[in-house]
Amino acid sequence: MTTEDGDAAVAPGGVLRDHDFRFLFYATSLSQLGQQVSGLALPLVAVVTLTASEFEVGLLSAMGTVAFLLIGLPAGVWVDRLRYRQVLVSSDLIRAAVLLTVPLAWWLGVLTVWQLYVVALLIGVFSVFFDVAYQSYLPRLIGRDHLVEGNAKLETVHSVAQLGGPVAAGQLIAWLTAPIALALDAIAMGLSALFIGRMRHRQPKPEPEPVPGSQLGRDIAEGLRFVLGNPLLRAIAGATALFNLAFAAYMAMLVFFLPRELGLGAHQIGMVFSVLGIGGLAGALATRRLTLWLGEGPAIWLSMAVTAPFALLLPAAGGRGSVWLGAAGLAVASFGTVVYNVTQVSFRQRLTPDRLLGRMNATMRFLVWGTQPVGALLGGVLGQLYGAEAALWIAAAAACVAFLPVALSPLRRMRKLPDEQPASANPSAG
Repeated sequence: MTTEDGDAAVAPGGVLRDHDFRFLFYATSLSQLGQQVSGLALPLVAVVTLTASEFEVGLLSAMGTVAFLLIGLPAGVWVDRLRYRQVLVSSDLIRAAVLLTVPLAWWLGVLTVWQLYVVALLIGVFSVFFDVAYQSYLPRLIGRDHLVEGNAKLETVHSVAQLGGPVAAGQLIAWLTAPIALALDAIAMGLSALFIGRMRHRQPKPEPEPVPGSQLGRDIAEGLRFVLGNPLLRAIAGATALFNLAFAAYMAMLVFFLPRELGLGAHQIGMVFSVLGIGGLAGALATRRLTLWLGEGPAIWLSMAVTAPFALLLPAAGGRGSVWLGAAGLAVASFGTVVYNVTQVSFRQRLTPDRLLGRMNATMRFLVWGTQPVGALLGGVLGQLYGAEAALWIAAAAACVAFLPVALSPLRRMRKLPDEQPASANPSAG
């Protein structure tokens, strides 16, 4: 439901009782489950079906996130000029169509690693639009006072998908092959678009620019000034960017390390990845209590500082350690990542005026996700030079120091973070 000014008014009993959030929840569930399938199936197509090298797997991972560097900033401006719901539906349908090209090419016997690069790039491009639109839409759907609850519910979906998705993906790949599993992912994307299309909220059409495209550079600069001009947002951007750089290198080599060096099959790899979901689910459920106990600022930096070192346990499995002990370490790291994400994303959404939400989210995505293709490529290079196990050690060590920008900022002792900041109070206004 909405108030007279068009903002969200959540029904009594929590955000899941609200019709529009409930359908967003359903759509996100399907989309997240599908992403777990494609996140495992796409690199396994490269590793198993096409026998790709470490560098080729790293490049494939980089292609999936390079869109944040290529279009991350203008995407925020474009999304602010469109209706969010239409962006979400279009992004889902286009990603579904792109994914279907992989099983089709495989069936025809013409699949190449170059096609996988293009598919990963296009999926990344429309994921940029989807993510920016969804994070900008949420405050309108449920109101700023309910953002922690709403984000925690959606992170729960992500964690449950991580818990069950990789196991299901591994079994599907073992039964049907990775290309066919990608076809099921495309179906899930289509169903997600169907649920989003049933949402009732109708966003007013944004005001058109006096001269189309004339404000693009100015609007991009406004989003950059809003984020970089705020010391709290600047610290969050720095910490998240460093962590994502390390994590992208880690994950790029993990998909190579598990089958090639530990000899795990698709089903076992799925089980390793599902353990991430256990930690993430626990983190989503614990975030509200932790932020009340520790305070919002301390919860942001402690969640990363305390849990990231546990990622070191998995590369130890390459020597004399246990792969399942390493997977448990990843669960602990996932717990901290979810607590960090729910807390800082909710703060960012709460702080930003409505008219800047798209630009703020796109700017943050550009800054913090733009490091992922660099990290994935770096992981591939390190793996090619020194082996996948050494690359995992280096990436995990880098993740351990990623908390420093937020720990050394005013966030360190702020139990309550500030609410919406008027645009006129920020250097970006003008």
